[in-house]
Amino acid sequence: MEKSKQLIKFVIAMVIFGTNGLVIADVSLDSAEIVLMRTFFGALFLLAVVLYKKSFSFKDLKADLLPATIGGAALGLNWIFLFAAYRKAGVSISTLIYYCGPILVLALSPVIFKEKLTWNKLAALAAVAVGMVLTTGSIEVGDDMTVGLMCGAGAALLYAVIIIAGKRTKSLSGLNCALYELIISFFVVLLFLIIAGYDLPVFPAKKDIVNVLILGFMNTGIAYYLYFDSLQKLPAQTVSIVCYADPLTALIVAALFLNELMLPLQIVGAVLILGGAMLGEMKPKDKKQHSEEV
Repeated sequence: MEKSKQLIKFVIAMVIFGTNGLVIADVSLDSAEIVLMRTFFGALFLLAVVLYKKSFSFKDLKADLLPATIGGAALGLNWIFLFAAYRKAGVSISTLIYYCGPILVLALSPVIFKEKLTWNKLAALAAVAVGMVLTTGSIEVGDDMTVGLMCGAGAALLYAVIIIAGKRTKSLSGLNCALYELIISFFVVLLFLIIAGYDLPVFPAKKDIVNVLILGFMNTGIAYYLYFDSLQKLPAQTVSIVCYADPLTALIVAALFLNELMLPLQIVGAVLILGGAMLGEMKPKDKKQHSEEV
């Protein structure tokens, strides 16, 4: 019963994450300004949770300071690129490119983590490569689309950095790490806005306030809380598979509410990308384990 409860919380978090493209679709702020609002309100919510639980440990933070700081900086920049990609290339294509991030980590795992490329990982790399060709091969590239694809690729690279940094974070709990990274993200995005010459402070227009608050509190604060509260109580294999409810939700929402209908070949490509990414997360049973189970 407890496991089912945690699984439901995890799925809810993934579905909420998958609606980000819809929530920001009509917001008039620039993507970087939206991210500043998101990190501010999200960090505010998680700070309240952490203070209530009295769970933060400066000792743990000190042990993980470098990877957590790198992860937080990458997270803020990642969202800037991803939200820009949503607006230039559309949610569907951007989401599929973005979820090549884990595959980049997979390809680099022999060098970074000294892990062998097993048969399923090689098959995953091949599936995602073919899927990307099918998904993007029929796109008519124009100025906006070109910029969008480049932003999507940048978001995927930063997603890979976030994953690698996360694997190096050993002492901080998931919730405390999320709070710290959101705080770092806020200041990194603020610095980006200052360097880029944006007008500060940032205030959303009246028509944008509801969506900005939903993105900050619901899609970041509450969703991150549900995510990390259930993450450590679920099997790693379950987490690896169920997390793809996020891109699936994004694709469905884009088709139903944003009129982003994909061509048949692009749908096949989407299946290959997401299926390949999931396959790469699976750990094949070794012969010894298999014989023991039989």
